[in-house]
Parts: sequence; structure tokens; C-alpha cells
Amino acid sequence: MIYPSDKKRNSNGFTLIELLVVMVIIGLLAALVGPRFIRQEEKAKIKAAKAQIELLSTALDTFRLDVGRYPSSEEGLEALRTKPGGLERWDGPYLKKDVPLDPWGKAYAYKSPGEHGSFDIVSYGADGVSGGEGDNRDITNWER
Repeated sequence: MIYPSDKKRNSNGFTLIELLVVMVIIGLLAALVGPRFIRQEEKAKIKAAKAQIELLSTALDTFRLDVGRYPSSEEGLEALRTKPGGLERWDGPYLKKDVPLDPWGKAYAYKSPGEHGSFDIVSYGADGVSGGEGDNRDITNWER
């Protein structure tokens, strides 16, 4: 036999204990899955920096083919977009858009002649300073 008080109790919805159990499960899932997504974002930034450095290296090689040399450190990567003074054979711009910032919003360091080749391009990673491990490590054109 069903009593009126039993019927009323079953139709009220979730108890506080049931809601707390669900909240704990959601919290555990977020704690397990969240760090994986954050790590994927950092891996994507590293890959993007490598791709941008490769793009800049190709543009620099094209500049050298036209002009006969790489842009000096003083001219910098901006020489790929804007004609430096005194270069008659410059046939740019060599980049379709402005010189990109690295994925962490900082300018790439450029040096020519470089210590590791004709030119060096460096992104100093997430921390923005030379050296580092993991996400803070430097991304360069000479280490692939």
C-alpha cells in the first residue's frame, strides 16, 4: 500500500547527498582531464613557434636570393616587410602579413650573422628568457 507521504517524498527530486556525490565526481573528472588540455595547449604553442620560425627562415632565404645577403641584425626581420635603405634588388615584401610575434606574444630574436649559421632566430618560450626546460625552453632555427 502507498501512503500519501511516501508518494510526496519520491517526487521531490535529488537529495543533498546525491547532489554532493555528483559534484565530487565532476570535480574529480575536471582534476584528471584539465591538466591534459592545458598541456596540449602548450604543445600547440611550441609547434606554432617552430612553424613560424620555418616560415621566417624561408622568407630570409628568398631575401638572400634577391639581395645577395641576409638582413643585418640592425635591419632585423622587419626587412622582410619594409625595404631597407640602399637595397636596389629588394623584391619584397617577403611576408604577406606583419612579422609575427611568437605564440607567447613576444618578438622573435634575430641575429645575422648568427652564432649557429648565417642567421639565428629564437623564441625564448613561455618565460621569455634565455634557457629553460619544458614550456620555457628556447625554440630556435638551428635545433629541429
